[in-house]
Amino acid sequence: MDKIFIKDLVARGIIGINDWERENPQEILINITLYCDTRRAGEQDAIEYSVNYRTIAKKAQAHAETAARLTVEALAEDIARLCFEEPHVQKVLVRVEKPGAVRFAKSVGVEIERVRS
Repeated sequence: MDKIFIKDLVARGIIGINDWERENPQEILINITLYCDTRRAGEQDAIEYSVNYRTIAKKAQAHAETAARLTVEALAEDIARLCFEEPHVQKVLVRVEKPGAVRFAKSVGVEIERVRS
């Protein structure tokens, strides 16, 4: 299966369980890998046979900036569901990180893999 990826998409939103995390938006880093068959899109040079990564990126960023989730796990699930709104997506790998959230760590987060049911 082919892969379309969105790497290091930055959003600023409310995320976290601590009171101080609920007060101000913080940086959220999103990586998405979309699994689909891009063969027909490549052969015919037509986006309608693939997935428009710009559409996915805009939806994921807008959601991350407005969802105000408590956990990165919940935000990752939300983004996975958004990806499946695109009919050609068969599987998705979503990674959501909070850079600088833990002292002495560059980033912390979660990575989930979901398959269209």
